[in-house]
Amino acid sequence: MLQPPRRARRPFPWHIVVFLAPAVLIYTAVMIYPILASLWLSLQTQVEGGAERFAGLANYRRLLGSELYAQPLWNAVRNNLVFFAIHMLVQNPVGLLLAVLLSFRLRGAALYRTLLFTPTVLSVVIIGFAWKLILNPAWGVQRGLLEPLGLQALDQPWLGLPGSALPTLSLISVWQNIGIPMLLFLAALVRIPDELYEAARLDGAGGWRIFRSIQLPLILPTVGIVSVLTFVGNFNAFDLIYSVQGALAGPNFASDILGTLFYRTFFGYQLQSGDEYMGAAVAGVMLGIILTGLLLYLAAVQRRLTEVEL
Repeated sequence: MLQPPRRARRPFPWHIVVFLAPAVLIYTAVMIYPILASLWLSLQTQVEGGAERFAGLANYRRLLGSELYAQPLWNAVRNNLVFFAIHMLVQNPVGLLLAVLLSFRLRGAALYRTLLFTPTVLSVVIIGFAWKLILNPAWGVQRGLLEPLGLQALDQPWLGLPGSALPTLSLISVWQNIGIPMLLFLAALVRIPDELYEAARLDGAGGWRIFRSIQLPLILPTVGIVSVLTFVGNFNAFDLIYSVQGALAGPNFASDILGTLFYRTFFGYQLQSGDEYMGAAVAGVMLGIILTGLLLYLAAVQRRLTEVEL
């Protein structure tokens, strides 16, 4: 009886390993190792004599259970959620609106696109200092801009009031970063074939009907990506609030978010010394929140989008 011929085993693709190895090594050195080292530090503590010992989850229990750390932590988480919600409700819809307008190939669209993206490439320190100059109630230019328009009621110390400091900082961040979602949405919109627009117009569809039935469904994956980038960026935010309000994120910690809480906990502030182990625990909580959000997105949104595409 004749035996069926054996299939020749394909050689292992070593060339793929060679091409990927530099990127994997660099990514591991600058991303994976610092994250693992920070998590390991959060599980350590210091005993008398300066020696370190393994403490398990003691730092996390102290962070969530002690009066010194728990109240600032929940305040920072709450403020971070507000910071993220304002970006989702203002930055991304306005970015999408601007992208739709620019996709119509208006005259001067390249100039508008450049002007809208310019704040994104500026230094956060410059942005923070400029807005402090504008909004300062004593010597800022805010009053001079509002009085000719009859808007004296809006001449308020927006960065100095507990109820308005965080929304004001969020809107400054929106103004600076709105160019990123705008460009991502615009890149998705220009890939839509012109034949779809022409067919819709022949059927009598107006601008709103074209957006709702053609543009929005086809850019939903980009909407998901922009939402994830907004979530990760907001829960890693630090620089703008630090440059405007300092490490104390005033007034009375009204604009304190997880990034500034981590800075104060790790490095200390005023007369309170820093605690690197508790700071690493705050960083661990930030990582846990971001990973939870990403897993929820992958399970609830990305999976559904994949099913629709299939």
